[in-house]
Amino acid sequence: ALGAFAFSPDSTFVAIGDMPYRVPQDFPRFDRLIVSINAAKPAFSIHIGDFKSSAEPCTDEYFKNILSRFQRFEHPLLFTPGDNEWTDCHRERAGRFNPRERLEKLREIFFANPAQSLGKPAMAVDSQGKLMPAYAKFVENQRFWKNGVLFVTAHVVGSNNGFEAIELEAVSEFFERNKANVAWIDDSFKLAREQNARAVVLSMQANMFDIRQKFPAIPLASGFVDTLRAIERGTKAFGKSVLVINGDDHEFEVEGLKGTDYKRIPNAWRLQVMGDQYVHGVAVTVDPSSPSVFSFQPFIVPENGPH
Repeated sequence: ALGAFAFSPDSTFVAIGDMPYRVPQDFPRFDRLIVSINAAKPAFSIHIGDFKSSAEPCTDEYFKNILSRFQRFEHPLLFTPGDNEWTDCHRERAGRFNPRERLEKLREIFFANPAQSLGKPAMAVDSQGKLMPAYAKFVENQRFWKNGVLFVTAHVVGSNNGFEAIELEAVSEFFERNKANVAWIDDSFKLAREQNARAVVLSMQANMFDIRQKFPAIPLASGFVDTLRAIERGTKAFGKSVLVINGDDHEFEVEGLKGTDYKRIPNAWRLQVMGDQYVHGVAVTVDPSSPSVFSFQPFIVPENGPH
C-alpha cells in the first residue's frame, strides 16, 4: 500500500485532522496512520485540530495521551487546536470543564516550547507569542519557511470560532483571539510579500463556511468574517498562490477558496482533510514551478477502512 506514495520528501507534506475521534477503538487506526506516514517520509505533517470528539472528556490524561502519539511522528509535526479540545469542553459528556482553563492547559502541554514543532526531530518555527509582544499568550500561532514557501497556522476553530456562547468570558476570549489571528495573518502575508515567497499555506481547524452560521447572510453573527477578510486582502496583495487547509467537516474536498461575497478568490484554494470515521490523510505537494503549484493525493491506509 505504501508503494503508491513515492512523493518527494522535500516538497510533500501530509495533512490530517479530526482524529482520533471515536476512542478507544480509533487509537489503533490512528497509530497505523502514523506508522504509514512515517514510512512515506514526508517533509513534515500538519494536524489541523480536533484530536477528540466533543463527547470525549477533556482531561489532562487524554491530552498527554495524544501528545505521546504526536511524538511518534518521525519528522516535524505542526498542530493547531480545534474546538473539541477546548471550546466544547463545558459540555456534560466532555467533563464540564472551563473552556478557557482547558485552552491554557493545551498551550502548556502542546506548546511548551513555542519555538519548535512537535514530532522528532522537531523543527524550528516562529511563534506569534514570541514575535509579537502584544499577543504573547498566542504561542500556538506558528509559521516557518520551506523551499521559499511560507507555512502558517492560525487558531481559528469550529463552533463559530468560539463566538456562540453567551457568557462574557467566552465572548471576551473570542475578541482577543480573533484580533490576534487577524494580526498574525496580516503580518504573515506582509512577510511573504517582503521576502518574495513563492506561495503561502495557511492551516486552521474551522471550515469557515459552516452552514450553521448561515454565512454570509448574517455576517455580523459569524466568528469567521474577520479571518476571511484578512485572507482576502492578504491574497490580493500577495498576488501568488495561497492554500487554506481546514478540517471540521471530515470530508476530503479541494475547491477554490470563496471570499466574503461567496465568490472565488483568485489564486486561492481550500483543502479540507478527512476525519472522524475516515482515519486517513492527504499528501500535498507544493511545486511553485508548476502552473497549479499545489497537488493533492489521498493518503489511504487500507486497514483503516472506508475513505
